[in-house]
Amino acid sequence: MTATAPPGSPPRPLAVPQPRPRSAWDAWGAQPARLPAGAKAIMATLLPGRAHPVPRRDRPVLTPSRLGDADLEALADVVGGDHATRDDAVRTWHLGGKSTPDLLRRRLDEPQTAPDAVVSPADHAEVAAVLAACARLGLAVVPFGGGTSVVGGVDPDAGTHRAVIALDLVRTAALLDLDETSLLATFGAGTTGPQAEELLRPRGLTLGHFPQSFEFASLGGYAATRSSGQASRGYGRFDDLVHGLRVATPAGDLRLGRAPASAAGPDLRQLFLGSEGSLGVLTEVTVRVRAVPAATEYGAWSFPDFASGAAAFREATQRGIRPTVLRLSDETETRVNAAIGGHITRLRGCLAIATFEGATAGEAQTARAALEDIFAAHGATSRGEDPARSWERGRFASPALRDTLMDSGILAETLETATTWAGLSALKSAVTTSLVDALTRTGTKPIVLCHISHVYPAGASLYFTVVAALTADPLAQWGRAKDAASRAIMDAGGTITHHHAVGRDHRDHLEAEIGPLGVEILRAVKAVVDPPGIMNPGALITPGGRDSGA
Repeated sequence: MTATAPPGSPPRPLAVPQPRPRSAWDAWGAQPARLPAGAKAIMATLLPGRAHPVPRRDRPVLTPSRLGDADLEALADVVGGDHATRDDAVRTWHLGGKSTPDLLRRRLDEPQTAPDAVVSPADHAEVAAVLAACARLGLAVVPFGGGTSVVGGVDPDAGTHRAVIALDLVRTAALLDLDETSLLATFGAGTTGPQAEELLRPRGLTLGHFPQSFEFASLGGYAATRSSGQASRGYGRFDDLVHGLRVATPAGDLRLGRAPASAAGPDLRQLFLGSEGSLGVLTEVTVRVRAVPAATEYGAWSFPDFASGAAAFREATQRGIRPTVLRLSDETETRVNAAIGGHITRLRGCLAIATFEGATAGEAQTARAALEDIFAAHGATSRGEDPARSWERGRFASPALRDTLMDSGILAETLETATTWAGLSALKSAVTTSLVDALTRTGTKPIVLCHISHVYPAGASLYFTVVAALTADPLAQWGRAKDAASRAIMDAGGTITHHHAVGRDHRDHLEAEIGPLGVEILRAVKAVVDPPGIMNPGALITPGGRDSGA
């Protein structure tokens, strides 16, 4: 059911990328990560107490499919028989996301909750037809891109419906349109980050969005979760890059964003950016692209402490200096990373790294010099280029270490938030204390690392990494720590999520952030665009109203 292009229009799609490997069903990435020798030393010396390894399983036992033959035939009529399946091998790849609780559950002996079928439409028209069929059949739909959610955003949750399908958007991966004059590119929502770069690079263009999930996540997922990307200071968050969206909902279709700016009422794109598949399916994403930079400069500095580094970051940001990447590690993260790299005596204080891109080498060097002047005024010492280059080489690899650490009985998990510059210190202290206290009560001695990863004139994000020995009940262990940290974030005035999204893990804290009326507004929108309530039940908002107890 592919739409026909008008006569004389360019072919659609313009280009289709090479297939990309999926992340493993029970781990991050396709290959196990080797544990650096420095990490082993940290495990031995800084994490006292008995660790409880949680080994990986050879193959999962899945919950049986609840989808009948007639249901499957109705879906296959839309997408073709090869693209609607109850096959266990395919269902296994769609068990949900990649949070630590997700991966811990996949190492347990209990049956794994799987979608009842996986359906893979080819384009917007087929997505819309699948939603119509599911509404008629009473089936829940979970849109599925790269499966990299770490907040329970793609769990195969049927809600009150009799079954749930994973709507895999992998077949929509394509460059659909390219306006090289306006620097706008339209992609199918299932296009991954590497695929987008693959399609743009021969034209001398880049999207420039590089989150840690870059190797597996999709552009539709970036939009649905308001992804930030590690180069957010230079390129902007993903929602800053979105020019237009095409959306399929159970109530009908939407095309949003027809001009670079508009005063035609509230911007409806903002309803779907961050909607996490709860309102409909983002099928096409039009994004701003730019020329591949001709030159890149690198820099690293050591600050005496986190406060002086944060003050330098604030001044540089408020003065409009825009390195492409800007990161500041606190004292603990600096020491731990140095130890992992075998440089335990080399670095003290707080390490900052930055990259600078430009159309010429001089442009990149000028930005670097402007930042260095500010840093020097705040007591920073230059550490050359190597730490920044080293970070760039390994920036997508660290999530896979979590699985290797789990094999050895070590918990390693992350969480993030953001607040104003005025509230940054108090928020950092509150979250760190909450994590240490909660995990200490489980009988472990945790290490809590923190860095600034995204900056704005008014404030910055804080990204925490927690390392501790796993206990005999690891799900409860992390659950208590995450709940304590979430409460600390809300009490200290931070946002419950800066870029990981709400999903199911943060849903109960959303009302504290946007208020009861805000939640009711989201429910009202859902009632309009998703009358049967089939879209990703339980993600972002609970169903019902104020009187439902939700």
